[in-house]
Parts: sequence; structure tokens; C-alpha cells
Amino acid sequence: MFGFLKRKNREILSPVDGQVIEIEKVDDEVFSAKMVGDGVAVIPVSNTFCAPIDGTITKIFTTNHAYSIKSDKDLEVMVHIGLDTVSLNGEGFERLANEGDEIKAGDPVIRVDLPYITEHAKDIVTPVIVSDESDVREIEKTIKIVKCADLIMEVK
Repeated sequence: MFGFLKRKNREILSPVDGQVIEIEKVDDEVFSAKMVGDGVAVIPVSNTFCAPIDGTITKIFTTNHAYSIKSDKDLEVMVHIGLDTVSLNGEGFERLANEGDEIKAGDPVIRVDLPYITEHAKDIVTPVIVSDESDVREIEKTIKIVKCADLIMEVK
């Protein structure tokens, strides 16, 4: 009856094809201990990383290893491609979108040289983090093999 007052669940889609794992299994305490937020991680098998939500790209690091998107539903999601990838200084990363761009879930943001990053980074596992959890009551997570734009989390 008063459903219009209730905040609608917000879906987060996979930014890349791969295997979704629990964030607690990521070999980096910043992510596994949820210091930057809760979420999941994807072990990617493809080279194009996409927007996990509709919104505005609020940040793409100069090294192109991570990006954040904020939706009009006050949801901000960060995608961090690999672990210790900032040390690659942008090598193996190609920016396909820019900060300030309005983007739809599934639109490409970064393309990577997956073999290069796999060889030169600590790990290719990609945390997908809800970075602003101020109004998050629960995150329902899906652990499975996914394609880009498959549902991986739902924020309630």
C-alpha cells in the first residue's frame, strides 16, 4: 500500500565475465576485511570491464586500474581491477570512458591486456565494492560464474 515510500532494491551487475567469489577470500586485507566497503570479487576471464550500475563515473584512477560509479539512487560502486595493479602505472589498461560520463550498466569502461596483468600484478581478482554503505541494510550476494551484466549483488 505504501510501497512508494519504501526504497527499491538496487541491483549491481558483474563488470566482467568470470567467477564470483566472496570478498573475504580476496588476498588483500583492505578488501577482505571490508575496510573500503562490502561486496564480492570476480576472477575475470575477459578483457573488457563494464559499468556495474547505471550512473555517472565519479572517478577513474590515472592508472586506469579502478573506477567508481554513482547512481541516481545514491548507490556508489567501485571496481578495482586486480590487486597491487596501481604499481603497473597504467601499463595494460586502456580507458574507454571518462570521469563525468553518464553510463548504463554493461557499458564498457576499461579494456585490459589480461595476460599482461595476470603476469605482472599480484592477482587479477577484481573486487566490486559498495563504497557508500550509509543506507545499506543488507547486500544479497550471488556466488557463481557470470557474464558481464549478470546480477551479482542486490542492495536492500
